Amino acid sequence: MGSKPGWRPPRAADLALSTALLIALWKLGALAVGIEMILPPPERVVSVFATLVGTPRFLQALGATALRGLAAFCLSMLFGGIVGFFMGSSVRFKTLMSPALTVIRATPVLAIILLALVWFPSGVVPVFSALVMAFPVVASDVAAGVASADPKLLEMARLFGLSRKSVAFELRIPAALPHLVAGAKNALGLSWKVVVAGEVLSQPSLALGTGMQNARIMLETAEVFAWAAAGVLLCALSDALFDRLARKFSWPTA
Repeated sequence: MGSKPGWRPPRAADLALSTALLIALWKLGALAVGIEMILPPPERVVSVFATLVGTPRFLQALGATALRGLAAFCLSMLFGGIVGFFMGSSVRFKTLMSPALTVIRATPVLAIILLALVWFPSGVVPVFSALVMAFPVVASDVAAGVASADPKLLEMARLFGLSRKSVAFELRIPAALPHLVAGAKNALGLSWKVVVAGEVLSQPSLALGTGMQNARIMLETAEVFAWAAAGVLLCALSDALFDRLARKFSWPTA
C-alpha cells in the first residue's frame, strides 16, 4: 500500500531519528578515540549533567545566563528596531548607518568581547557583546521590512496629507512585521551563543560559561560537555517557545 502524495513523516519522528544518529556517531567517535578526557561517551556526559542539575550552583548559573541572554535580546530588539525603522524610512539615514553596521558585522566576536572586558564589569561583558552582535541583524531586517511598504500606498498617503505617525503605524510597521519576527528569531539564537562565549572569557561568578571554563581547567571534559549542553538546551527551549508564541499570536514570518 503506497503512501499518499505529499505525505511527510511526523516532525517528532524526524527529530528523534536525527538525534539518535548524532548520538550514535558520538558514541562511535568516543569508542574510536578511547580517551574520555578527549571525547567522553554520551552516557558519561548525561550522568555528569544529571549530577549538575541537582546542585544550587548549576541552577544559579543557569538563571544568571538566562537573564543575560534575555537582556541582550530585548536591548537588541529595542535599539535595532528603532534604528532599523529610521533606516527603512530614510535613505539618507540608511547611508549614514551603513558604515557602522558594516564594521560591526566584520568585527570578530572575540574582538568585541576582549574590548568589553576593558570597558565593563565581568557581568556586563556578555550582555554588551551579544547586544553589539545581534543589533545589526535586527536593524537590517527591520529596515528591509519598512522599505518594502507599497510605494503606491505611500504616495497615496502623501497626496491625502496623512501624518508621518499615521503612515508609520498604518503602512510601514505592518510591512516590517514579518521581517521583524525573522530578525527576532535570528537575534535570539545569536544572543545565547555570544552571551555564553562572553561568560567563558569574562568569568562572572554565576554563569554557564564560567562553569565550562572551570571544568576545562580541571580537564573534566565530560563536565565541559554537560555545561555546554545546558546552553544548547536553553537556546533550544527559547527557540521552541518563540515558535509557539509566533503560532499562537499568528505572527507573520518573512
